[in-house]
Amino acid sequence: MLSSDRSSQRRVFIDTWQRAQAGLPLEPLQMQIFDILRQHPEYQSFMNMNDDALAQDFSPELGMTNPFLHMGLHLAIREQIGIDQPVGIRSLHHKLLRRLRNPHETEHRMMDCLAEGIWTLQRNQQPFSETDYLNCIKQAQKKS
Repeated sequence: MLSSDRSSQRRVFIDTWQRAQAGLPLEPLQMQIFDILRQHPEYQSFMNMNDDALAQDFSPELGMTNPFLHMGLHLAIREQIGIDQPVGIRSLHHKLLRRLRNPHETEHRMMDCLAEGIWTLQRNQQPFSETDYLNCIKQAQKKS
């Protein structure tokens, strides 16, 4: 997952799916990926496309969701909660989860904030703002 090569990153998801379908043992990261894939049946067909999935571009302008980016954001949120980084995100997650009572939807709300923060840093070419990110999650709690 640490590779900056898009194909290598995507291969981790595809290989995990194929290992799980074959009933092979999964490493801890693969278990998380498989859990996310089970929650997203709409992405499972991409995992069977192999090289085509590695090369496919997903255009947001055409309303296409990048399944690999989406699943990567799920993983990022889970990692942030696990290590409480940025500090306070675990507590915000618990509060939002209590309100929504749906772990998957809670992650999606938080992912919206993370994606917004990433988009803002790319657009403005400034460091990621943890404060803005955490404030966005706080606002998500008020909307639920």
